[in-house]
Amino acid sequence: MTTLKIAATLALCTLLAGCSTFDRLKTVGEAPKLTAIQDPTAQPGYRPVNMPMPEVVVASYQPNSLFSNDARGFFKDQRAHKIGDILTVLVTIDDSAQISNTTARQRSSTNEAGVGGVLGSIFGGTGGGVPGLDVSADGSISTKSGMGDNGSGSVNRKETLETQVAAVVTQVLPNGNLVIEGRQEVRVNFEVRDLIVAGIVRPEDIHADNTIPSSKIAEARIAYGGRGQITDVQQPRYGQQIADAILPF
Repeated sequence: MTTLKIAATLALCTLLAGCSTFDRLKTVGEAPKLTAIQDPTAQPGYRPVNMPMPEVVVASYQPNSLFSNDARGFFKDQRAHKIGDILTVLVTIDDSAQISNTTARQRSSTNEAGVGGVLGSIFGGTGGGVPGLDVSADGSISTKSGMGDNGSGSVNRKETLETQVAAVVTQVLPNGNLVIEGRQEVRVNFEVRDLIVAGIVRPEDIHADNTIPSSKIAEARIAYGGRGQITDVQQPRYGQQIADAILPF
């Protein structure tokens, strides 16, 4: 049954790989196509953000006053504050980690017992063919077992990314926080680099020049990658990926 499942999986993967290969053959000699500009809220899988919100306070003005109780400043500026506004996200990532682990485990045990009479004469010092079982001539039995395990691993990672991307306000939460999402595609020499930024920001954290650092984004989702000829060469072939999925060890 297991053999049939593996065979069916290989056949399905072969068909899928064939379809993907056909699509790739159609674009031989052509640059990767850029995706069309689309409304993020109309994309499949888009979900409006729901967060715990404080009680809504209705805006009101005091007599002979220019201020309302929900005003954030006296002078109006150009910082993003409503759906459709654009602000610039300053993406700065400088992450490094060095981890090293070593484990060693070992266990051994020895047991002895005496067997006399008929049982002792049956074994007669042969051990009955049982691995790890020794029987002496007088019928005494001794067993020995052992187990050992050694492992080591290390991580040495360093990631640095510094760039800018414009994001659009897609939602204004009841407490005034802004949900933003931005995507940037750059094509250079048959290679497309994708940068995606999404999250929640406070209007107070937006600078006067309408920029905000990525460290001020709550629930930040930042993705940076690529697609094209160079990326294809760096990826394992389909057969290798299938082998890794079926035989992980």
